[in-house]
Amino acid sequence: MKKLLLVVTTTLIASSAMAQSAFEGFYGQIATGYENNQVSNLNITGVTPSNRNDTWNASNQSFGGAPLVVGLGYNFSVSPQWLLGLGVDYSAISQKSSSYNVTGAPRGNSGTLNGLSLEASNRFNIVLTPGYVLDKDKLVYFKAGYSSVSLKQNMPTSYSDGTGFGSVSSSSTVGGYVVGLGYKQMITSGLYGFGEANYMSYSKPTLSATIPGSDGYNTSSQPSVNSYQLLVGVGYKF
Repeated sequence: MKKLLLVVTTTLIASSAMAQSAFEGFYGQIATGYENNQVSNLNITGVTPSNRNDTWNASNQSFGGAPLVVGLGYNFSVSPQWLLGLGVDYSAISQKSSSYNVTGAPRGNSGTLNGLSLEASNRFNIVLTPGYVLDKDKLVYFKAGYSSVSLKQNMPTSYSDGTGFGSVSSSSTVGGYVVGLGYKQMITSGLYGFGEANYMSYSKPTLSATIPGSDGYNTSSQPSVNSYQLLVGVGYKF
């Protein structure tokens, strides 16, 4: 009987310890690493005051750098080995492309618009994070949710014949989805380290502008936008 009670007690204690994951509750975290933004189908339609349509062809653009991502959330215990988290995160640093050109054949003559660039900023995610408790201080998790980002296109600064244009830009905020995988490990009481890999895909933004100094030349494009992040960071579970 004593042996049976000992086994039952040990099992209950082990189950209780497993249920009390160190990651259950509120958390705040910060991360950096590498971000890449891929913008494709950047071809531009130009419309003159006389309603003549020109097509300008652009190569796909890939740009990125080191982001700064801050996040807040809460993990709920749903079983001894599973947590369900609700979180938000924000990318605080803009990522800018290098300058690029587009080519076309306005008035039947080949030409180039010079000095375009792109900028991705204000990325905001709202996610659910189902997590599997490896042990009290270790957690693997999946991310899925809504993502938004602002994409700005700085318009051309000059034409191939030397004509200069004034500075103008066009921007659009678009929504999409984010999916990712991550791992967290407690370092000391409350303080943890983590790593994540995230992928974001967005609906097509509409970028349109009138180029100053071009007698009312209107441009528009609807590119495709995809991004990924590889992050490492630290957080605190309150």
